Amino acid sequence: MLTLANAHLCLDVLDPVADRARLGPRFCWGGFIWQVHDVVLGPLLTGPEWPAPAPTPFNGQGLPESFRHRTREGRPLTWQGERGVALGAGELALTATGEAAVTAPCAWEIGEFADRLVFSTWHAAAGFSYELTRQIELTDRKIVSRSALTNTSDRRLTLEWFAHPFFALTDGLIHAEVPEGATLPENPGFALADRALTQRRRFAHAKDGHMDYLQLPPGQPLVVRLNHPLLTHISFATNFPPGECVIWGNSNTFSVEPYLALDLAPGETRSWSLRYGFGASSGIASPALSSHTPLAR
Repeated sequence: MLTLANAHLCLDVLDPVADRARLGPRFCWGGFIWQVHDVVLGPLLTGPEWPAPAPTPFNGQGLPESFRHRTREGRPLTWQGERGVALGAGELALTATGEAAVTAPCAWEIGEFADRLVFSTWHAAAGFSYELTRQIELTDRKIVSRSALTNTSDRRLTLEWFAHPFFALTDGLIHAEVPEGATLPENPGFALADRALTQRRRFAHAKDGHMDYLQLPPGQPLVVRLNHPLLTHISFATNFPPGECVIWGNSNTFSVEPYLALDLAPGETRSWSLRYGFGASSGIASPALSSHTPLAR
């Protein structure tokens, strides 16, 4: 793993080559933040299989981001026949079971600096070509994840990007403050009242959970403040208005997933960023997190 650290936080970031066993076609390989550690309190993030030390690549943990090669309904985006490309991962082919698998990973150049890691790839596969830069910056108790995508092919590049951060639960529950004017359809998993997003019940196990769609005020970036078992809070924000926002949780984690529709003409570049703020210690210990042994760095 790669490490980015200061006096407050230490980030475990996956190495696209050395940590390939943790990676698959779902999440971008460059700039994948696997864990954030408070230097005193320990790990701060979870995942769908937490505290399993080796979760499946599809689930992962931490703060992954994804360039969708198919829509959730299964419509192909970056496919040409039986070959496809997962941007930031590599060339795709279908397995005997019809699942996508990375057959030829893209190559990353990595720049390591005192306050940031920079991942860059220039990749062509399945009739598409692109340049992608992922930059992870650490300042005090704040993380900024920046992405810049350029379409270098002679055809349009149309796909979806989304962030899938995995936040820790407090006593098995999440409480979040969402933007004013946000709404949520009636559902059995989550409730929204006066900007307060809460769970209707504790989910019993990893396969028990709920997914829904948080309707955000149009034209506004996403800004969320979440509770945390060890910290006063975690803040999460985009610098763009999401096209849609999925919320999802199970017994181990909760996620707010802003989506961005990308439709780049040949030669066009699109840039965007995410910001995470990690509050101070709440003074309350949580065995669910602090007992988990951090991965070797």
